[in-house]
Amino acid sequence: MTSSEDLQNGTQPRPERLSALEPQLSAQLVTWRRHLHMNPEISFQEHQTAAYIAGELRGMPGLEVSQLTPTSVLAVRKGTRPGRTVLLRADIDALPILEENTFDFVSQHQGAMHACGHDGHTAILLGVARLVSEAPDWDGELRMIFQHAEEQSPGGAEELVFSTRLMDGVDVATGLHLNSQLPAGVVAVRPGAFMAAPDNIYLTILGRGGHAAHPEEAIDPIAIGAQVVTNLQHVVSRGVSALDALVVSVTYFQAGTTTNVIPDRAELKGTVRSFDPGLRERAPALIERVIRGVCEAHGARYEYRYENGYRPLINNDGVAETLRQVAVETVGEERTRLAQPTMGGEDFSAYLEKVPGAYFNVGSGNPELESGFPHHHPRFTIDEAALTTGVQMMYAAAVRLGKAEL
Repeated sequence: MTSSEDLQNGTQPRPERLSALEPQLSAQLVTWRRHLHMNPEISFQEHQTAAYIAGELRGMPGLEVSQLTPTSVLAVRKGTRPGRTVLLRADIDALPILEENTFDFVSQHQGAMHACGHDGHTAILLGVARLVSEAPDWDGELRMIFQHAEEQSPGGAEELVFSTRLMDGVDVATGLHLNSQLPAGVVAVRPGAFMAAPDNIYLTILGRGGHAAHPEEAIDPIAIGAQVVTNLQHVVSRGVSALDALVVSVTYFQAGTTTNVIPDRAELKGTVRSFDPGLRERAPALIERVIRGVCEAHGARYEYRYENGYRPLINNDGVAETLRQVAVETVGEERTRLAQPTMGGEDFSAYLEKVPGAYFNVGSGNPELESGFPHHHPRFTIDEAALTTGVQMMYAAAVRLGKAEL
């Protein structure tokens, strides 16, 4: 798959030459992606997925393949020429969702689905590994980590970054996410704050049960919980500057068993999203102040727990600019965009605690293929043409970052 001219010159294929590889590469990318889509495994259970990835990688010459955890896979290409050590990451886990698509490669594991594009991410990094393995030489060292458990906190990145030697000697890191809300073929990059810290709240309101015909004899946790939900909106609208980004969403409210009984407790759960570390630190107390005030006003007690999720994902400005330049050279100025910040979370942020890096989006939406459903939707899918774009970008980024002084 490497051109004869490249082999004769002993050089890595230049990014622009990847277009000549598309017919051969695209077919294999689709095969990989569809196999993974049919065989999804949720976070921390990706044993067969990891085995499949490792098997494919071991068929590629020049790669050192290992497993740092039971459900992740690392492939390393070491070059003989000096250069930087670059880390590329793809997440491999699926979601606990019942798929509603009807194409012939739907999930064969009922209740599990690749509804966030991780099957595509994995296929893309396998494609990069194939190209890298066939390059006659390489500058520096390239580490390709197929990471488990992005979808479930504390996340696979946390384990790999802080409990293994994966990051020892790494100079820079990058990764991508397919984005169904962007047209296929578009690449979006952003310096600075890109994705939010996704924290969680857990609340139990402890009232006093009773007969629904005599509410005055009870302390109704449902009515109190409803006021808590309403008043929590004031944390954002009145407790935080309008210039600061904060989301507080109650997403779970469970109480009661029947129509004529006031229960003695109500369970609430929700998520809190923020970019700014200072605001993130203040949020637990701001939220508890509302909970405490409402509960005390009505004679109820409460149990409250605030759980930090992933860190906010803050792209390094220099790496982001390098990726923007790579995108312009790879897909063209007209298909290179400034990514919009999102309150979604990503555990790629753990890698950025150790080294400079940046995360970017590759569009996968196409109305004709009905691939515009949002991520985590039971009908989510991708335009598979985005896989080739992803390979082009990741390979070109690996070449450039391996040489760049950041």
